[in-house]
Amino acid sequence: MSADLPDTPWLRRFHAADPGALRLFCFPHAGGNASYFHPLSALLAPGIEMLTVQYPGRQERFNEPCIESLTDLADAVAAELADRVGQPFALFGHSMGATLAFEVACRLRAQGAEPTALFVSGRRAPSIPAPGSVHLATDEELIADMEYLGGTNARMLRNPDLLDAILPAVRSDYVATETYRYRGAPRLDCPVTAFIGDSDPRVDIPMAEAWADHTTDGFRLHVYTGGHFFLVPHLEAVAETMAQSVSTVQTLSTQN
Repeated sequence: MSADLPDTPWLRRFHAADPGALRLFCFPHAGGNASYFHPLSALLAPGIEMLTVQYPGRQERFNEPCIESLTDLADAVAAELADRVGQPFALFGHSMGATLAFEVACRLRAQGAEPTALFVSGRRAPSIPAPGSVHLATDEELIADMEYLGGTNARMLRNPDLLDAILPAVRSDYVATETYRYRGAPRLDCPVTAFIGDSDPRVDIPMAEAWADHTTDGFRLHVYTGGHFFLVPHLEAVAETMAQSVSTVQTLSTQN
């Protein structure tokens, strides 16, 4: 990382960025890790400096205990980012990461650091409950739900050694998402852009459109073909939309 951005186990940076580039913090899905966003970083660099949050309990943080509360996780991440939002920044999260990005945005805003934009993917608005009990299911049922949603290599799900390594973090994330309850928060003053797949079993258009209730600024919804992990085949289009949105917001900010 650059000299003005000290190393931290919470953040991964994959590509260098232009001086003064907008800083984009990315939040992975349940069971995901920072490396999932490496391809997106390659598409956005060097015009956007992408920093991906690495949750405890995976990859190089494998030996750290997972955090099973989304609000506790948001508290921890917001504390880590507090000294890293002195320049324009935005947030992006997929699935669980979308809710987490929103909660972190609310905390940073309360501290006087308003994001330039919030991008959310594959997730209903926080104000729409998303109850579930998969976190209480057997390992076999948990694996079946992962297969149902896609996004995980099928061979990995049939490798006992790999499953032993990843299932604790996956179950922890399911606990965090399924026990999350929106507590209410002032609307953000930044635009919110949502992305979903048209056959996602977890979120439909009305659920995604409800994100508009969480901002005083503009809201846009982009619907792509695909399921919960529509991002993979549509990553270039999503990256282009994000880059254009950031550029527009920055231009308007300069004019004002």
